[in-house]
Amino acid sequence: MSGAPLHDVEAVRAIEARMAARLGDAGLLMARAGQAAWQTVLDRWPAALRIAVVCGPGNNGGDGYVLARHALEAGRDVVVVRLEEHAPRSELARHAAGQFLAVGGRVVEGSGGLPTADLVVDALFGIGFAREPSADVATLLRAINGAGVPVLALDVPSGVDADCGALAADAVRADVTLEFLLRKRGLATGAVLDHVGEYLLADLGVTEADREGIPIAAKWLDAGLLPALLPHRARDSHKGHHGRVSCLGGDLGHGGAIIMAAEAALRAGAGLVDVGTRAEHVAALLARRPEAMPHAVNAGDAAMALADLTRSADVIALGPGLGRDAWGQGLFEVALGSGKPLVVDADALNLLASAPRSLGAECILTPHPGEAARLLGTDASSVQRDRFAAAQALVQRFSAVVVLKGAGTLVAAPNEVSRVIGAGNPGMAVGGMGDVLTGVIAALRGQGLSAVDAATAGALLHAAAGDAAAAVDGPIGLLPGDLMSELRRLRNAGEEV
Repeated sequence: MSGAPLHDVEAVRAIEARMAARLGDAGLLMARAGQAAWQTVLDRWPAALRIAVVCGPGNNGGDGYVLARHALEAGRDVVVVRLEEHAPRSELARHAAGQFLAVGGRVVEGSGGLPTADLVVDALFGIGFAREPSADVATLLRAINGAGVPVLALDVPSGVDADCGALAADAVRADVTLEFLLRKRGLATGAVLDHVGEYLLADLGVTEADREGIPIAAKWLDAGLLPALLPHRARDSHKGHHGRVSCLGGDLGHGGAIIMAAEAALRAGAGLVDVGTRAEHVAALLARRPEAMPHAVNAGDAAMALADLTRSADVIALGPGLGRDAWGQGLFEVALGSGKPLVVDADALNLLASAPRSLGAECILTPHPGEAARLLGTDASSVQRDRFAAAQALVQRFSAVVVLKGAGTLVAAPNEVSRVIGAGNPGMAVGGMGDVLTGVIAALRGQGLSAVDAATAGALLHAAAGDAAAAVDGPIGLLPGDLMSELRRLRNAGEEV
């Protein structure tokens, strides 16, 4: 599995120590960071003549002093803003501040807000933030966000926990975040994506030797990886080679959910798709997607009605429109008792939360944060504060692969490094998108991918299709049905015609 490595703070500190030892002078790293930050200013905001650099007491503040010195020496109007208690504390930061002052640099107290500027640089905390800010710091963070000019965050936007992505109430919302050394996992998923802006990375000269033995916390995957992740077809293949998916769900009033899941499975390449649903939805399914094969399931006879359907299935997509009454519970128990690989979504997750059980590594759960919270017996805000921990907790509780949906969808599995889906857009926050994802993942599972690889490729294919569809007329008003043609097009990435 390729992809860009993401690291935790412990790994970043280890790399920093190794590089300092190799270079023989830790000050060289700060010098490189400050120079990279100044180059970013030149590249992104060449016309910014007035620059306010908000510096903290540690080495992140030191990076800001180096940038400020370069800007001052280039003729810009530069002022460093700091709180009284944020005088440089580390030796490196004191040295950088001294160099800035030696060339005529100006430092002002930040409790009164920020001076007028064309650009604000956030160099307050970096990876050192892991607590709620003091009242003075919160005021300063609000001033940065309220400045009305672009914000460049050095390494990590202040108020963001780089390990897990937890946010202080007034965390900086940067236009660009310039990370140093390594990409941090806490900046890759959840609400933090509205705070980092554009990602840039300055590795400051990290070598492969520096990285040796340093663990990867997660991997970030973008749509360019799809051709390598998706299964390819032999020229003499037939429908039986590409998986038989059984989609179960669609209680009264929710027939559209199971229809969308079935169509998505077909568009993602499933060879055969059966649908077990209410008799009332059979006609609609045949009219919308006659290639799918409907099976009417009446109340009270789920086991008998689904016996042949589950026996012949390679994978079962369970949950879209399922409901939680006796009809849905009947389908739920039949599916879990079938021994077949499952993709479990929607109300099937809610039924699982009410009667937890281990499902095994062949099964895939696809919760959004609210469903994840119910499965874990907590609340959605707790899930979102540390999405990595929540996904791993679900893996441990259910012994299954987990797709934790949302901005920066996570894929977690037993004994696997978590994967972050670097695609998707806010337009996908609409009812039915999860049903499409269920069908896509089930289709890829039926085509022979392992559970974790089907979850990964399916989540990325689904997100990339959403991005492609949104590129046509914009994200707002995007509908799940708009993804179907894009699913087909992207599913064929790398295929010969």
